[in-house]
Amino acid sequence: MKVAVTYENGEVFGHFGHTEQFKIYEVEGTKVISSQIVDTNGNGHGALAGFLKEHSVEVLICGGIGAGARNALKEAGISLYPGVIGNADNSVKDYLKNQLSYNPDEMCDHHGHGHDKKSCGDHGHCGTC
Repeated sequence: MKVAVTYENGEVFGHFGHTEQFKIYEVEGTKVISSQIVDTNGNGHGALAGFLKEHSVEVLICGGIGAGARNALKEAGISLYPGVIGNADNSVKDYLKNQLSYNPDEMCDHHGHGHDKKSCGDHGHCGTC
């Protein structure tokens, strides 16, 4: 199974649609057997669901995420764990132990309000939308 995390500098990145990298973990049972950091190559929002599906990802751990991206992930058959903050590696370890602290209702709904590409992650707004 593959688990992806929105990724920046070792942390869970705060806005799915603006993530520039995912860290993708290959998991067997409750152990991580490998991981790699993958650039999104400019893909954003809804296109990222297809990007993850192409990488055979089954589970996504992220910070804030909008409704359109949620729908695209659902259509791609990817399980979603939003509202996560902190270290990416620890988040996956917690997920594998069924101890991940996440918010299934986490939404990011400020699109079009002048946020630039980095601002969500910089001030944490998407983690608390």
